[in-house]
Amino acid sequence: MSPPTFATVTIERILPGGLGLAHAEGYTLFVALSAPGDVVRVRIDRVRGQVAFASIEEIITPSSVRVEPPCPYFGACGGCDFQQLTYQAQLDAKKEIIRDCLRRIAQIESPPKIVIHPAPREWQYRVRANWQLDPVTQRLGYFETGSHRVCDVEVCAVLAPRLQEILERVRSEIRSGSIDIFPKDVRAVVGDVDVSVAPPLAGFQTDDVTLSVVGESYLFNADSFFQVSPGLLAQLIGEASGDARGELAIDLYCGAGLFTLPLARRFARVVGIEVNERASGFAVRNLQQAQLTNASVVTRDVGYWLKENAQSFPSVDFLLLDPPRAGAENIVIKGILDLQPRHIAYVSCDPATLARDLKKLLAAGYTLISVTAFDMFPQTHHVETVAQLARKDG
Repeated sequence: MSPPTFATVTIERILPGGLGLAHAEGYTLFVALSAPGDVVRVRIDRVRGQVAFASIEEIITPSSVRVEPPCPYFGACGGCDFQQLTYQAQLDAKKEIIRDCLRRIAQIESPPKIVIHPAPREWQYRVRANWQLDPVTQRLGYFETGSHRVCDVEVCAVLAPRLQEILERVRSEIRSGSIDIFPKDVRAVVGDVDVSVAPPLAGFQTDDVTLSVVGESYLFNADSFFQVSPGLLAQLIGEASGDARGELAIDLYCGAGLFTLPLARRFARVVGIEVNERASGFAVRNLQQAQLTNASVVTRDVGYWLKENAQSFPSVDFLLLDPPRAGAENIVIKGILDLQPRHIAYVSCDPATLARDLKKLLAAGYTLISVTAFDMFPQTHHVETVAQLARKDG
C-alpha cells in the first residue's frame, strides 16, 4: 500500500520529541508543530516503513489548547516547537512525555506521580545562547528546522533582555563589516552582573561571569556549560540533593559544580568527576571560592574513572549523575552498580535516555522513589527531570 500524499487527521497526543501522534490509512503519523485535539490536513514529507513524518498544510479545527505563536520565526526557526500550545498544555505534554518513556522504555507499569514545576518566566528566561552564523549570507540566529541553514533572528522571545542586547550588538557589528573572520557560531552568557561572549566580538570578551544560586556563587563563561534557565535552579538543586546527608557523595558529570557545592555542605566528603577540563577548572575554583575543602574534582572520563576507582569506595551514601542528553554510557551504569550507592539522584534533560538507564538500575536492585520535572525550557518540548532511587537493601 502506497502512503498517502496528504491526509486529514486528528492529533491524539504529543510524543517524546515533541511531535504529534496521528493515524491515517494504516500509517502512524508524526506531525510537527501540532496540538493534541487538532484536526489538520497534513502533507506527508517522508516515510519509513509504516511510519510517516508530516507537516501541517491546514488547520481545519484547532485544538482547544492551541494558541497563536507570538514569535514571527515560529515554524522556520528550529528552536521553539511548543509555542502553539497554552502554557498549561505544554506542562501537561511534558508530564505525559516522561510518563510515556517510563512505561514504554523503562517498562514501569505504574510510574509514580510526576510533579512538574512551572517556570517563573515563560518568556525571556534564557541566560545562555549559541547563535549560528552564516559567513556567506551573514545571517545570525538558529538553524532552521531539520536543516543547517541559518534562520536570521533579530529578536528572540526566550532570551533574557541582556542576552537580546548582546545579539543586537553582535548583529550590528556583522552588518557594519567590521568583522574580518567569521566564526561558525557565537556563544554568549550573562551572569548576575557581567557578560561573556566567545569568540570575543562587538566589544565583548570571553570573561568569567558569576551567577548566584541559593547562597552559592558560580563562576563560568561562554566557553563552558551551565544551565540556560536560572529561575528554577534553586528548586532543581533542592530536589536533586533532597535531605541527603552522610559521609561520602559522588557527583558524576559535575560540570562547574552546580550540585558539588551544596553536596559539600551536607557530606563529610564529596568527589566530583568531569571530563571537560574547562568545566572542571571552574568547579575547582568555585569550591575554593566557597572555602569548601572537603570536596575534590577529578578531570577524567566518567566511565573510565568508575572502572578504575569503583573498588576504592567501599561505602557510598549518595551518588548524583547529571549526564548529557545521550544519557549514561553502559560503562557508567556498570560502574555505578559496582559502587552500590545507597541513594541515587539522576538528573536528566532527556526523558527517553533517562528511562533507558532507569530500566538498568531498577533491574539491578534499585527502587524508584520519585520523579520530579522542572520546566527549564518553556516553549520547547525539552524538560529537566530528577529521578530518586534507593538500593533495596539500603
